[in-house]
Amino acid sequence: MRHFDLTPLYRSTIGFDRIFQLLDQAAVPEATPYPPYNIERTDENAYRITLAVAGFAESDLSIEVKESALTVTGEKKTEGDKPQREMLHQGIAARAFVRRFQLADHVHVSGASLENGLLHVDLVREVPEAKKPRLIPISNTSSTKTIEANAA
Repeated sequence: MRHFDLTPLYRSTIGFDRIFQLLDQAAVPEATPYPPYNIERTDENAYRITLAVAGFAESDLSIEVKESALTVTGEKKTEGDKPQREMLHQGIAARAFVRRFQLADHVHVSGASLENGLLHVDLVREVPEAKKPRLIPISNTSSTKTIEANAA
């Protein structure tokens, strides 16, 4: 993939730092595709991220939102009292992971649930009233004047 140098744009623009940072991050491929995930739109202003986290308990997962980044972390807790077993085949990947998602402005996490090995993170976009488009009524302030003429 080609890498675009955005340095000239940094010198001539002000206030677009976040956009350039997002473009730089999008150009870098993810290190690992684990765990697989889906992003779906559930309503006009609602979204859901679903991660396949088979083998992880609720206590092994953490969800953090900082600024405009959502970070989902999974790490299996080691239990010292369990005897070590010899694995003949390990096809279920229960390795630690960190998955990051960039959130748009006004998108907030509304909840999370874990069911059947799937972690669902619900998101909602709440645009403040001041940012919503509003309809401006047009008033008729001009008064029409009638010119009366005397017939001669």
